[in-house]
Amino acid sequence: MADLTRLIRDIRASCPGLTLLENEPLARHCSFRIGGPCAALALPASEEELLDLCRILRQAGQEPLVMGNGTNLLITDAYLPRIALRLGEGLSRAERRAGNVLYAQSGATLSQLAVLAARQRLTGLEFAHGIPGTLGGALVMNAGAYGGEMKDVAVSIRYLDRELIPRETADGGFSYRRSRFSAGGELILGACLELAPGTEEAITGRMRELAERRRASQPLDQPSAGSTFKRPPGAFAAALIQEAGLKGYSVGGAMVSPKHAGFVVNTGGATFRDVLELMEHIQNTVYRVSGVQLEPEVRIVRE
Repeated sequence: MADLTRLIRDIRASCPGLTLLENEPLARHCSFRIGGPCAALALPASEEELLDLCRILRQAGQEPLVMGNGTNLLITDAYLPRIALRLGEGLSRAERRAGNVLYAQSGATLSQLAVLAARQRLTGLEFAHGIPGTLGGALVMNAGAYGGEMKDVAVSIRYLDRELIPRETADGGFSYRRSRFSAGGELILGACLELAPGTEEAITGRMRELAERRRASQPLDQPSAGSTFKRPPGAFAAALIQEAGLKGYSVGGAMVSPKHAGFVVNTGGATFRDVLELMEHIQNTVYRVSGVQLEPEVRIVRE
């Protein structure tokens, strides 16, 4: 604790303009509404501020918990003795560049980018309009929906390498729900997305259609982290969970959504342990019934 206290003091001295919230409950910053206090939550407002902070953390031997909108995280509700780093509004600049390319910083939301693309009459991001995360998080996990994935549009990614040197790559190392950035150690700063010409009417119409499909099939009115498990080869996690008779099954305040079995939802007061126990029960039951081992899609932060 003493080391973290000194570290926070050093951060404040070196980055006087940085918003730094000590003992901030991470439940406030995650869509699951689960997560205890961290030592401090940093909200950088520029890439310069971000780089200064990362250098201080590196010198102290500290690996930050990097967050976007917290829409794919299940975080321990115990005290987290780490600095959390949220890339959000302060790093959300987005603009059109030459041709059919949009550039955006990592904190821009996918919905923000999809709306910008529509206004610029660029098609290709409609699938992302209802995904609640940020560009950085979406690239890390190659987020996708309704037949589209980030790998389909990302043509260049700016990032800080493990030595905190800004670099750019055209190779995201994308695969299903993974990228070269999934292992951590490299921090995405922004990306160029190459789209195609379209009409605003057709693009917004497609986004409305997908939004209606989401509202009809997903439990958007309850806290969750989206799809709890990855799609196994040749099958769908939600179908396997439903076939195992687990729709509506609950542990404490965590429940398999009766509306969509692929979602574990927080019905009110769910704990970290509730969700973990429910996920384990789902995995064990599905394996017993179908022989398929489900792999979590949600990122679990234990310490």
